[in-house]
Amino acid sequence: MGSAITLEASYAFCRRIARNRARNFYYSFLLLSPEQKDAMCAIYAFMRYCDDISEGGEYSAQAIEQWGRVLDLVLAGQGGDVNPLWPAFYDTVQRYRIPHQYFHEMIQGVSSDTHPRQIQTFDELYRYCYQVASVVGLTIIHIFGFDSPDALPLAEKCGIAFQLTNILRDVREDSENHRIYIPSEDIQRFSADLTKYDENFVALMRFEADRAQNYYAESRPLIGMVHEKSRRSLWALIEIYRRLLARIERQNFNVLDRRARVPTPEKLGILASAILRPRFKT
Repeated sequence: MGSAITLEASYAFCRRIARNRARNFYYSFLLLSPEQKDAMCAIYAFMRYCDDISEGGEYSAQAIEQWGRVLDLVLAGQGGDVNPLWPAFYDTVQRYRIPHQYFHEMIQGVSSDTHPRQIQTFDELYRYCYQVASVVGLTIIHIFGFDSPDALPLAEKCGIAFQLTNILRDVREDSENHRIYIPSEDIQRFSADLTKYDENFVALMRFEADRAQNYYAESRPLIGMVHEKSRRSLWALIEIYRRLLARIERQNFNVLDRRARVPTPEKLGILASAILRPRFKT
């Protein structure tokens, strides 16, 4: 694959993006081998560009369409545009034999964020979460390594849990951008107003949080199904997101006044716990 940038420089570029932008993902990368960490950074850089393009204003839809065309060229080994992420991305996809369809599904997911929307049903929300988060899980377990195909549906569920957590954290910001991801059928069920913190809002958020907790529980066996050298990283990644959901619950779902986050010292504590744990089966 021809490119003006070297593979080494491309990976360095992707590492910088992940270090500066991946607030939750990057910490878990630190527990991987250097080769796996580089691969994770390359995949993250691709995802970050997808998200950034979707936030680009009135020309986002055209930009995402062009991004998909360049992706096809890159995956075919025919080069791409001048973006320095491509050599590392292509090398990672080839090295870990990651199915190409996942990247197109990511693009389809973020393309739906280029205009105002109101999710109507949980089935519609699940499809959205699958495209923007589950396919990420399905991608990165190829880097973690796995042997049984039973790992795939668990990675899908793990992605659903992560995205539901993000949606609960970002209710205020998403509403301000005219993107309502909590299903209309649920909002009506609880007679809630996403701009008003009251008992109806809390009941709705608790319902969605319980849904996320169920997906975390169902996907838990995935930790024991990825290759042993990767289990600490996956455990830490899941634990960071679970702690984020726990913080949302602990502030009684008042995400309208303050944004929930897992502080850096707590994330470092999670990494230390992962390192000190003797074994990871689940």
